[in-house]
Amino acid sequence: MKNEPYAIYDFPCGRLKIGYTDTSIRYILTTTEQGKGEPSSISDLAASQLNEYFSGKRKNFDLPLEPLGTEFQKKVWAALSEIPYGDTRSYKDIADRVGSPKAARAVGGANNKNPLIIVIPCHRVIGANGDLVGYGCGLDMKRFLLELEKENC
Repeated sequence: MKNEPYAIYDFPCGRLKIGYTDTSIRYILTTTEQGKGEPSSISDLAASQLNEYFSGKRKNFDLPLEPLGTEFQKKVWAALSEIPYGDTRSYKDIADRVGSPKAARAVGGANNKNPLIIVIPCHRVIGANGDLVGYGCGLDMKRFLLELEKENC
């Protein structure tokens, strides 16, 4: 990730750093870095779709994604991508979905390593009792994203 180009954009949730290759998006993460990095047509496409998401006009993303992770992490991220806009699932639900019903903690670990926040909607995963738990970008951002989606369903 360190040698790949990236661009930084401002959104209602704060600054996001979008890492990319010539053909895909590798990561979207929060940042406090100043500057803009090296915007490109592919990072601009991701930023455009994120702006549509924040304005309530986009419910699904159509981006070429290439996140780096283990096979299990990629399986979890694929399951996260199936959670409908405005809906939530528990860690146990995702563990069941990926065929590892006793792996709720491992799902939490994969969720925490998600390199494509918002686009792979790890914010839609909540505790079994319905509580907002475990979001790498902070619970305030998780609450913000879930409320945004609820308002625009």
